[in-house]
Amino acid sequence: MQQQIALKLDVAEDRHTALQRHPLLASADIREQQNLVSVYYDTGRLALRRAGILLRLRRNGNSWIQTIKRQDGSDSGLTVRPEWQAPYLNHFDFAHVDDASLRDWLQKEKVSSRIAAVFETSFRRRTWLIEPAFGVRILAKLDRGWIAADGRREILSELELQLLAGSIDDIYGLALDLGRTQPLPPMLLSKAERGYRLFRNTTPRPVRAGEVDVSDLETPVAAFRRIALDCLAHLQSNHSGAISSDDPEYVHQMRVATRRLRAALRLFRPALPPGFEEVLVAPLRELMSSLGQARDLDVLVAEIVAPVAQAIPDDPRLTDLAGAITNRQYAARDAIRQLLRQPAYGKLLLTAGQLLHRAPFIDVPKPEDDADTLIPFAERRLRKLLRAIHELAATARVDYPPTLHELRIAIKRLRYAIEFFGTIIPGKSGVSVIKRLAGLQEELGQLNDLASAGNLLMVCAGREQHLREAVTLVGGWHGQRHAALLAAIPDQLESARGLKLPKLRAA
Repeated sequence: MQQQIALKLDVAEDRHTALQRHPLLASADIREQQNLVSVYYDTGRLALRRAGILLRLRRNGNSWIQTIKRQDGSDSGLTVRPEWQAPYLNHFDFAHVDDASLRDWLQKEKVSSRIAAVFETSFRRRTWLIEPAFGVRILAKLDRGWIAADGRREILSELELQLLAGSIDDIYGLALDLGRTQPLPPMLLSKAERGYRLFRNTTPRPVRAGEVDVSDLETPVAAFRRIALDCLAHLQSNHSGAISSDDPEYVHQMRVATRRLRAALRLFRPALPPGFEEVLVAPLRELMSSLGQARDLDVLVAEIVAPVAQAIPDDPRLTDLAGAITNRQYAARDAIRQLLRQPAYGKLLLTAGQLLHRAPFIDVPKPEDDADTLIPFAERRLRKLLRAIHELAATARVDYPPTLHELRIAIKRLRYAIEFFGTIIPGKSGVSVIKRLAGLQEELGQLNDLASAGNLLMVCAGREQHLREAVTLVGGWHGQRHAALLAAIPDQLESARGLKLPKLRAA
């Protein structure tokens, strides 16, 4: 059995030539250039996939190589998984698999007799052996071709860095060097995962944040690592859609992912090593700003202007205003696409991944006593966030929107924190508090959207008199709704002042 440690990087189709000119590749010896054809196998009901097993045949000259891998998950594109290879002699043979339970499972009649081809890949691979430092050896594999399943085809374009000697830190170091002038964001989906999606004809859709499985018996540092990697995966899962799709939800989910990561950095600040947060905050803030500009325009169109245009469909001023906003909306989306194709975006993800695979985030010792576990840390941080809400709710003023905006941000931070600690909150108490916080955040968010819409509408209208008249029309149409939201603020402030924290599970 071999253990493969590799980092997959996304390479734009038109950047292969430029990437190969990088000094590290241009000066390295090309080990081989191959045209590789691989066929992936599974049962009709995809039993291997469900079991986390990958079975592949790859043509090697006039012969075929059989490969079995465990499809373990990746940490921001980095995979560490066992694999078994053997010559293929016209039938599948699993005798060489030294994992007895896996070997026995593969040899079961109901599995082995039902194996059939499900998809294939065909690509041109260039391989370099790179030795960036003494004792470090890394294979760089640049692939370009396609994946095909059931008559459907998808482009394949990626760079894989496979560690032969050295450390995971060395892989990230090489990726960052190669990505200084080329956009090389990590890839979450392997060829196999993409092949299965193509085989099942799965429609891509925006990915929302999921639950993070933190333990009450682990340290705050270990819990932060889980949460941060989940935030990075959330961000990366929506990257391709944000570039290729006009669905604004991809951009929204990327914005949510960056906000969650920023909230996690702030929440775990006392437990993080010196300088860790500072390295990530500046590029995160830049990304959040660009995503926020696009999202604000999406909200302006969908929630502010569209309802008025539907209610008054024959007013040309509203049509022209919607057109002016849409032009800015398209420009903002193009700006996002350009930003996500820049080296800086890949650098942010690679830097975060590298830091999270260094001490103190790896080989974290188990807590020596309860004081070192996550529970007391979480209790302290949650109490601090709740105090901030109580103080802001006590001083917030209906006639001064910035105070309500600050309260909404504080509510959102507490909501994220409780979501992060969801698996150490017993029962449904955490869910009920999150629901209450989400309701307050939504109400205050609607008021903030209306309050900030006026300035953004005037920017979109420019000096065009009929567009300014349309802005006045939009403001008047939302006047009643705005008044109702303001009238509800005292009750919301009272609700915020009465917020209580859920109990955490005892370690």
